[in-house]
Amino acid sequence: MHVDSTAISEIDYDPERAKLLVRFASGERYVYVGVPDEIHRSFVEADSKGRYFQLHVRDRYPFNKLDS
Repeated sequence: MHVDSTAISEIDYDPERAKLLVRFASGERYVYVGVPDEIHRSFVEADSKGRYFQLHVRDRYPFNKLDS
């Protein structure tokens, strides 16, 4: 889903696999594994997506960079 943020352009979530997909404004895409649904929902609803990402996702879950 496209989001209104200067740092992040898309956030998608696979609840069956607890995978959070993030596309940054730069176009880079990452998948974060083991992310609870409540983190995903709070991320989508956050006033500042970039700040929420820094505080609650980055460096807290294993991730892989995807080919753009």
